[in-house]
Amino acid sequence: MHDPTTPNRQGGDIGALYRSAIFTHSPEQARIATRVTEEVQAKHFAPKGKKIVTEIAEAGAWYDAEDKHQLYLIKNSGGYLCSTHRLHW
Repeated sequence: MHDPTTPNRQGGDIGALYRSAIFTHSPEQARIATRVTEEVQAKHFAPKGKKIVTEIAEAGAWYDAEDKHQLYLIKNSGGYLCSTHRLHW
């Protein structure tokens, strides 16, 4: 499970590749992401003495992952457990 208060980690994976980030495509998206992050921080994490470390950054070029990483949770059902993962189309 992802914890936005833990830097550079998702579950058992550690390192900058596993950081918490929101990538935005416009100044408006950046403002919304900042506002919502601040609201969630105040309501859910500040009372627990924790701080959200999610980076909010401008989106750059997008590159599809290699085939072995596409639909990873479906192809590797014995690996990560993600109770909230669903594919929508």
